[in-house]
Amino acid sequence: MREALGMTAEELAERMGVSQPSVTRLERSERDSVARLDTLIRAADALECDVVYALVPRRPLEEMVTDQARRRARERVEQVAHTMALEDQAVADSELAKQLATLTDFYRTQPGLWRHGLG
Repeated sequence: MREALGMTAEELAERMGVSQPSVTRLERSERDSVARLDTLIRAADALECDVVYALVPRRPLEEMVTDQARRRARERVEQVAHTMALEDQAVADSELAKQLATLTDFYRTQPGLWRHGLG
């Protein structure tokens, strides 16, 4: 941004109230993805810019929640189905699918969905 504005490191340092080597270190740390957020905000202020810091989901949140609920439900249904099969009481695949759908809906609304071992 500094270069796009035609500003030297020395000019930015003056605007930030730091030394020119500090600006060089900041730019290096930014390039290496280790810059401190508070320092970036100070530099942005000196450049008359805003820092935008955001987490952007890679897919819809609802889809993420449903997939996690389905994983939890599948773990539970498979545990029960295995136990019942050992007792020679196997359940039909269509019934297992119904149980999976029901448990998925249930887990979607429960606290602790993302905690390991829920079920």
